[in-house]
Amino acid sequence: MEAARVVHPIEPVYDQDSRVLILGSFPSVKSREAGFFYGHPQNRYWKVLAAVFGEEVPQTISEKKAFLLRNHIAAWDVIQSCDIVGSSDASIRNVVANDLRVILDAANIRQIYVNGKTAEKMFLKYTQQKLGRDCICLPSTSPANAAWSLERLVEAWQVVRDV
Repeated sequence: MEAARVVHPIEPVYDQDSRVLILGSFPSVKSREAGFFYGHPQNRYWKVLAAVFGEEVPQTISEKKAFLLRNHIAAWDVIQSCDIVGSSDASIRNVVANDLRVILDAANIRQIYVNGKTAEKMFLKYTQQKLGRDCICLPSTSPANAAWSLERLVEAWQVVRDV
């Protein structure tokens, strides 16, 4: 399979009340097809956040947006465009980063979290110096991170509730 140049197709979710920014690396093929973040049914992102906030798992895009905003969470990805093979983080090349100031200028973001090591690596390489902001890496909700059970993920992700 050959790498394709892909531009991030999903708008960031945030409002002036957002306090936490959660960044992924780049949307998977399934997320790009679904038109929203963490669209792969095996990704545990929505289950984890719902458990952290004691809510039902949102199903539709509008429910997911409302869930994020209600809980003061902004969501986006580090990468604006890249060359990628399918959904393979390891294949990511020729990165152009998103300008996170769009969110940071509009909201009082107290903490930036990244969902997994690839998002952390991309943030540190392409974004941290420009923003002068640090991030905290949370364990990936990807099904590829099989070492982490849903229960362990929920426990680790509790920090997003306390900001």
